[in-house]
Amino acid sequence: MILHSDEKKDKIKKGLYVISTPIGNLQDITFRALDVLRNSDYILCEDTRVSRNLFDKYHIKSKLISYHKFNERKNLVKIIEILKSSFIVSLVSDAGTPCISDPGAILVKECLSENINIYPVPGPSAISAAVSISGFSEKYFFYGFFPDKKNQIKKDFEKLKNFEGSIVFFISPRKFNKSVEELKKYFSGRDILICREMTKFYEEYIRTNIDKLLPFATEIKGELTLVISENIKNKKKSLSLKESDKKSIKKMIKKLSVKDIVDLIVLKSDVPKKLIYDYCLKLKNEK
Repeated sequence: MILHSDEKKDKIKKGLYVISTPIGNLQDITFRALDVLRNSDYILCEDTRVSRNLFDKYHIKSKLISYHKFNERKNLVKIIEILKSSFIVSLVSDAGTPCISDPGAILVKECLSENINIYPVPGPSAISAAVSISGFSEKYFFYGFFPDKKNQIKKDFEKLKNFEGSIVFFISPRKFNKSVEELKKYFSGRDILICREMTKFYEEYIRTNIDKLLPFATEIKGELTLVISENIKNKKKSLSLKESDKKSIKKMIKKLSVKDIVDLIVLKSDVPKKLIYDYCLKLKNEK
């Protein structure tokens, strides 16, 4: 049975939908996101001109309201009144997930205080996309955009330099060039992944050690996503296997070779390969 648009709208709960949109490639959008956007009474856009490129491609005709960092407080009362009138309202940013280094947090907090339902519609995120291909620790801290004041950068870097996981930043190329020496000073010894134009035709991924980092020689456009690795210098090998690792090895010992087991366990444990190998041999000899 094919539902008519009004029937579809009845199946979508009233409230605010925080919707992730593509960070570059317009095909990176979920079916659910398109369904909610098409059936929204209003869509709040960081820049209606940017969002219209996506909406025109997917024939989304909902009413658009400009909602950005310069007018979000001014429009707050109006939008809350719309939501209280039982309309379906979607919030999108120019790219990625709203409220994360993008407008929306003020509206979400106000909706919570007014007991208005809020629903996330997950999707593209420059943060998770960059971390997923970094090869660094999956435990990460997301900082957001670099602050404007250099003193604030130094103050924050002083705290972050001791963080043992990965660290993710957003930054403009111009500010990146000005911050290279600070990055070297506070994160020496770590590796870095620089992501530019992610998911677009000219996407570029630069991998290097921070000590070898150089400013861009030519002017480039767009925003960069930086992922700094865990503190490699302080990373110590554990001298014993965890009980959870031992249980995993016991389950695999009858099905896999010792080499395969070692390769699998070393991916999730900071133990020397020889320690895993010796434990496998011990189990085999006990038979």
